[in-house]
Amino acid sequence: VHTVWSDSRDGNREVYYKRSENDGVTWGSDIRLTNDPAISENPSVAVSGLVVNVAWTDSRNGNKEIYYKRSTDGGINWGVDTRLSSDTARSEYPSIAVSGQVAFVVWIDRRNGNQEIYFKRSTDGGMNWGSDTQLTNDTSYSGSPTVTVSGQVVHVVWTERRDGNDEIYYKRSTDGGSNWGTDTRLTNNAGNSWFPSVTVSGSVVHVIWSDYRDGNYEIYYKLSTDEGLSWGTDTRLTNNSAGSSVNPSITATGSFVHVVWEENRDGNYEIYYNRSTNGGLNWGVDTRLTIST
Repeated sequence: VHTVWSDSRDGNREVYYKRSENDGVTWGSDIRLTNDPAISENPSVAVSGLVVNVAWTDSRNGNKEIYYKRSTDGGINWGVDTRLSSDTARSEYPSIAVSGQVAFVVWIDRRNGNQEIYFKRSTDGGMNWGSDTQLTNDTSYSGSPTVTVSGQVVHVVWTERRDGNDEIYYKRSTDGGSNWGTDTRLTNNAGNSWFPSVTVSGSVVHVIWSDYRDGNYEIYYKLSTDEGLSWGTDTRLTNNSAGSSVNPSITATGSFVHVVWEENRDGNYEIYYNRSTNGGLNWGVDTRLTIST
C-alpha cells in the first residue's frame, strides 16, 4: 500500500511518501520526495507492479507547475523530479493513473486565460512524456479533474460551470489517450456538484461527488456498466442534514466498491467509510474511521 501527502513539518509544504508491505497492518518510515524552498502540494499516486508514480503541484519556477517522479523498486528509491507542464499561468491539482507501462496525468491549467483540463501520457513507464492535450474548451471554470484507466479505456471526470452552476462532466478515450470522445454531463440539478472521484473495475465505471441539491452537501454516486457509454441514476449515499459531506474518494476491485469522505455530523470533520459488495447496487452502513477533537 502506497500513500502520499503534503506536509508542513519542514517550514513549507513538501511531498512525503510511505508504504506498507503487509496490506496496511504496519507502515515504514516517512520519505520526503521534494526538497525546495517553494511549496509542493496536491500529490497523487498510482502504481503498476514495482513502479510507483507520483505527480504533484510545485511552485519552484515562480508559478505553479506539475511535477512527476517515480520509483522502480516499489518505493525504496526514487528518481529525479520531472517537470510536466511549462507555461506562465498556473498548472495544479494533478491526478495520475497507470496501466502497465502507460501513465496518464490530468490537471488544471490556466494558460488560455480561463481554467481548463489538460492531459498528457507516458508510454514507457514515466521515462518520457508526450505533448499536452487540452480536454475541455469553454469560457467557464473547469476544475477538480480525476482520471482512471482499464486497459486502453481512459476515463476522466471533472467539475464544470458551463451550465451556470457547477456540474460533473465525463469523457473517455478508447485508445489509451490518443483520441477523446465528447463530453458527457453526469449531473443535472440547481445545486453545485463538486469534488468528483472516479474508479473503474473492468467495464464498470464508478463516480462519486459532493452535491448541494438537498440544501447541504451530501455524497452522491452513479455508475456505468458499459465503459462509460451510458450511465445509471444518481444514488445518495449520505444523509447529514445538519452539516456537510465533502471530498469523497472511491476505488473498486471486482464487485467491491469502497468510498471514504469528510463529514462534520459529529461537530468537527471526521473521515467516514462505506462500501458496496455488489458493484454499487446496494450500500452498507457508514463507518467512522477517525476520532479527533
